[in-house]
Amino acid sequence: MAIAERMPRVRTDSVFYPVMAVAMTLVIFAGFAPSFYMKSVYNAPPELSTLMIVHGAVFTTWMAIFIAQTTLVAGNRRDLHRTLGLVGFFVAGLMLILGMMLAVDALRRGFSPIANVPPAVFFVIPTGNILVFIGILALGWINRARADYHKHYMLLANAALLVPALARILQHGFNAPNIVVAFALSDLVVVAVAIYDFATRGKLHPATIWAGLALIASGPALLMIGGSQAWHSFAMSLT
Repeated sequence: MAIAERMPRVRTDSVFYPVMAVAMTLVIFAGFAPSFYMKSVYNAPPELSTLMIVHGAVFTTWMAIFIAQTTLVAGNRRDLHRTLGLVGFFVAGLMLILGMMLAVDALRRGFSPIANVPPAVFFVIPTGNILVFIGILALGWINRARADYHKHYMLLANAALLVPALARILQHGFNAPNIVVAFALSDLVVVAVAIYDFATRGKLHPATIWAGLALIASGPALLMIGGSQAWHSFAMSLT
C-alpha cells in the first residue's frame, strides 16, 4: 500500500517540479529582458557594466542548472543530479557574492529600478532576498539525503529570486511599479507548492511550512527594515 501511494506522487513530482522551474525562469527572463537579455532591442538605461554582465551570466547559469536538476530527477538520473548539484552550490556562492556587490554598486550609483522606491530603501530588497535565498538553499543542502525535503527547499528558495523580476514586469509591462505587489506575487509560489502538497499528500509538507513562512514574512519585514532610519544610515555609510 505504501508503494502504491508513493508511485502517483513520484510521477506527479516529475511534472510539477520541472514545470515550476521553467515557469519561474520565464518570469525572470520577462522581468530582465528589457535591461539585460534583450537590452539591444529595448536600449534601456543604464549601460551594462562588467559586474552586471557577470552577475547576469551567473544568475542565468543558476536558473539553467535549476531546470536541469528538476529534469534529471524526473528522468531518474540521480547520479548526474548529484554531480551537477555540487556545481550548482558553487554557482549559488558566486550569486551571493556578486549579488551583494551589485546591490552595493547600485546603491552607490543612486540607482533604483523601481520609480517610487529610493535607492537606500531598494537596497534592502536584493540584500534581503539573496540572504533568504541562501538560507533556504542551505536547508536544501543539509537535507539533500531526504529527497522530499530537498526538493521543497530547492524550489521554494528560488521564489526569493522572483521579486526583482516581478517588480520590473509591473513597472515596464503594466506601468504599475509596486514592490508590495511584487512580494505578494512571489508568494504565489508558496501557494502553488501548498496546493500541490494537499493534492498529493493531504497535508502541508514541513519544508513548505518553514520555507513558506520565511518567504511570506520576508516581504513585510524587509520593507519595514528598509524604511527605518537605522537602515538608511547603514545604507548611506556604504556610499
